[in-house]
Amino acid sequence: MRYRIALVGAGTMGALHARVLSRHDRVDLVRVVEPRAAAGRACAQRYGTSWTPVLGDLSDVDAVVLASATETHHALALEVLGQGKPLLVEKPVANSLAAAEEVVALSATRDVPLMCGFVERFNPAVLTARALAARPVHLMARRHGPYAPRIRTGVAWDLLVHDVDIAIQFFGTTPHRITSGTGYFHPDSADGAEDAVEAVLSFPSGLATVSASRVGQRKVRSLVISELDRLIELDLIRRDVTLYRHVSHDAVTPDGLGYRQQAVIEIPELVSAAEPLAAQLDHFLALLDGRADADAERASILPAHRVVATVLDQAARSAGLVQSGQQQPADRGQRDQREERGVQ
Repeated sequence: MRYRIALVGAGTMGALHARVLSRHDRVDLVRVVEPRAAAGRACAQRYGTSWTPVLGDLSDVDAVVLASATETHHALALEVLGQGKPLLVEKPVANSLAAAEEVVALSATRDVPLMCGFVERFNPAVLTARALAARPVHLMARRHGPYAPRIRTGVAWDLLVHDVDIAIQFFGTTPHRITSGTGYFHPDSADGAEDAVEAVLSFPSGLATVSASRVGQRKVRSLVISELDRLIELDLIRRDVTLYRHVSHDAVTPDGLGYRQQAVIEIPELVSAAEPLAAQLDHFLALLDGRADADAERASILPAHRVVATVLDQAARSAGLVQSGQQQPADRGQRDQREERGVQ
């Protein structure tokens, strides 16, 4: 069955989704919704479809992909689901936990499929590592890059949420304790938008350390998973996986100038070669077909959102500014705010 899909948002992520949607043999990209006329018309013209500035009536579509700015997700997602249309929404579902919970609840009440764009779940390197990892005890994730003025939310919702989701996937449960620190550095960032965040997630069977920053000078997307007998290293940009197995203890070299150790290095074959965004769309279509479990997909959305909300709550509490549900640092100079809190 072919599906008529509308795309909301013609920005950086919207353009990527438009390309993938337009090339899929089971999808008709029926329109692009974008309030900026120039961007909307350009995207629609490039992929041979129509443009509208507002969502409006959705009777002409079977589903919607929402890739607009994060701050617009909540209202638009409610409107789409309210019209009974399945929705793939870019992460995060909304930029507050309460708003994300409202969206997920409406999806459940209306029994309409909902998927969050945790695209790293479909990264061939992550899929391969998940097939290999048996008993992870320590996971380290780093998601750093240069400053992007177009992104108004902080790095917790923009970047950290990806690796929190990955950690939850690998350990198979939610963390029972979180320790985090946030930093506010860039003068052009919006008030309350953190530029760097570090979090330690304690799981029953291991520990995850996740780091996100937009004050780096190069794009880094790395993941290291340690088991007792091996280490699995991933580069999520190059989508490659390397295994290391230590086979001998350190020893002083005969000249006394250094140490020698030996390790076995393996390069496993990837379980998939598909582009992550295209594989994500395939999964969304499986939800529409009924071949994938919509309830399980819906249930997998909020755990990472709850962890990110806890990290931001810790930052706000450290700054002493939790008032009426608002979460803001005292000023851009606030540094190294730390608090430890359990997650229920």
